[in-house]
Amino acid sequence: MELIDLRNSIDEIDSEILKLFEKRMNVCKQVAQYKKENNLPIFQGGREDEVIEKIRSQTTNESLKNGTATLFTTIMDISKHLQQQEMLKESKELPFPSHVEAQLEKAKKIGCQGISGSNSETAASMIFGDKIPFSFYSTFEEVFEAVENGEIDYGVIPIHNSTAGSVTQTYDLMSKYDTYIVKSVCVEINHCLAVKENVDISEISDVISHPQALSQCSDYITKHGFNPISHSNTATAAEHVANSDEKLAAICSEDCAKQFSLKILARNIANSLSNYTKFICISKNFELTHEADTISVILKLQNTQGSLYRLLTKFTVNGLNLDKLESRPIKDGSFDVMFYLDFKGNIFDKSVEALIADLSQNLEFFKFLGVH
Repeated sequence: MELIDLRNSIDEIDSEILKLFEKRMNVCKQVAQYKKENNLPIFQGGREDEVIEKIRSQTTNESLKNGTATLFTTIMDISKHLQQQEMLKESKELPFPSHVEAQLEKAKKIGCQGISGSNSETAASMIFGDKIPFSFYSTFEEVFEAVENGEIDYGVIPIHNSTAGSVTQTYDLMSKYDTYIVKSVCVEINHCLAVKENVDISEISDVISHPQALSQCSDYITKHGFNPISHSNTATAAEHVANSDEKLAAICSEDCAKQFSLKILARNIANSLSNYTKFICISKNFELTHEADTISVILKLQNTQGSLYRLLTKFTVNGLNLDKLESRPIKDGSFDVMFYLDFKGNIFDKSVEALIADLSQNLEFFKFLGVH
């Protein structure tokens, strides 16, 4: 038999599979209607395990058992998504908290980490303008605490850098505190090396800055043989250098160097000249802006074979684009992780509602973080 004949045979088989798949999905819609009328849950774990075990036992080719189990698991996942959409068609209940329209222009109390001159202040100014005085806190956690207890209306926190990657502490704090992301902005970061007026570059051994800034400028630091020392913030690092009797250098912004009367020894010292940091604006309440199109969630998967694959399948089936997938250790002595996801979508689209309902009902842990 020629290759073209074999391919034609495959095409014929695929057509038969497609017809049977569509037939199965039509029956699934009827199942969804029955469950809705009889107030039954979409997910029935025992039934799913029973079907997969039956498929394994019916697979005569031993080498295909895992493949058929994966195939039918995916089919059942698609069925659940379809049923979820059917259940939500006429439902007025939403699978996420009730929201209010964001009115950022009416904010009175905004907080960020560091001091005046920090990149967080720049991000806050991009969101709220310069008319509102900002409150500054020593740590990211203090900002989250202030938002959660109502001390401030909004907090502005860095979450990701285009060169150094994620600000992992922010992800951990989003899991810990009951806050929502309202908006996000990107700030271009232009790092410089700054010292007191009477200090020469040959006299420097220690360079201080926020760990993210040190990471972003690691090539320059290594090239000059400097010793990097972590500090709470780029602006507070510049302030420390200005007030210190030691011959230190700070990595900070040019504006920050000027603010503390520091001499700039080198400009644009980041590993990549296109260096941006994304900041998020957090609130105690779930608020929506008109332009919001990125949905953020936290979730925990069972540590079982194929669990991450099945999660990604949910996004594909619903036609949703996953922008970001970040994992963080749970810190409970196990090696389990929490996943942080950003995906594009309209929060009121039925596919998005179906996905959020699916995740919230069927996972060990799920937390909706907001839309920005």
